[in-house]
Amino acid sequence: MNKFALLCPGQGAQSAQMFSLASQHAGAASFLQDVLKQTIHQHMLADALSSTELLFENRYAQPLLVAATLANWLALREYLPNPDLVAGYSVGEVAAHAVSGSLGVHAALELAKGRAALMQACVQAPQRMLAVSGVAIADIQSFAASHDLHVAIITADNKAIIAGLEKHISAALPDIACLPGHDITYTEIAVYIASHTPLMQAAAPGFAQLLQDTAMREADAFVLAGVSGEAVTKPVTIRKNLLDQMTQTIQWHTCMDALAENGIRFALELGPGSALSKMLQTRHPQITCRSVADFRSPEGVIQWVQRQQEN
Repeated sequence: MNKFALLCPGQGAQSAQMFSLASQHAGAASFLQDVLKQTIHQHMLADALSSTELLFENRYAQPLLVAATLANWLALREYLPNPDLVAGYSVGEVAAHAVSGSLGVHAALELAKGRAALMQACVQAPQRMLAVSGVAIADIQSFAASHDLHVAIITADNKAIIAGLEKHISAALPDIACLPGHDITYTEIAVYIASHTPLMQAAAPGFAQLLQDTAMREADAFVLAGVSGEAVTKPVTIRKNLLDQMTQTIQWHTCMDALAENGIRFALELGPGSALSKMLQTRHPQITCRSVADFRSPEGVIQWVQRQQEN
């Protein structure tokens, strides 16, 4: 049997069109209508969806991203096989636990809203995230520490996202070319908060309480913990992992390796964007990967999944 995984993305690929596929499904469209009526910090989410500035502001980006992922899941779930594993990148780990059945979709959305607000309150000075590639992880870690920065996410053996105060990112840029490595590149990414670093520590007590107040049940499918790659289903472990990943490094390379080690043969990224499916295909070419973002209709996604099952 071909083992199947679902991937839930984090911030970075959101767009005004990210609800277009899900809107073709009545149930998902109804969920989205309810979502877009909600107000955060004086703006409706519908307003944020149509504003480039608000769309990439953390307090709106996180709930909109989770809503898009879950809307795609609602549009497709009755036609897809049960996933053998689910993995979520950054805030996508919240969505992953709704996909797995441990959280309701509305509960996941409320968690994303609360998480975003608590994290935003930690931003007393501008913060940024920077993707660095072509450098061994140990060297990236040393470089980050020497510039008062932190490794937020590891995506490959020579690729990571570092994060911290914007002034420290700016000061570090000229020194990146001097690092030992091959084909060194860096890219500033459209996330304006130092997620997965100790700079989020002040948000942890409030999020711990929010997690404790949120109803959860044992999941129907295993979800990979971002901080370790461990496959989990129990609420006590889910709460701990979601809390830990707010302030600790995401080991995304380990999560991708866990997918391969568990015999996953094909994976579908629930979107928006296709960054996770491309990363997984690069690291483990034997796993066939696509994203919902590659298709124009739910039917196209469903047909692709059916073909993978038959191979």
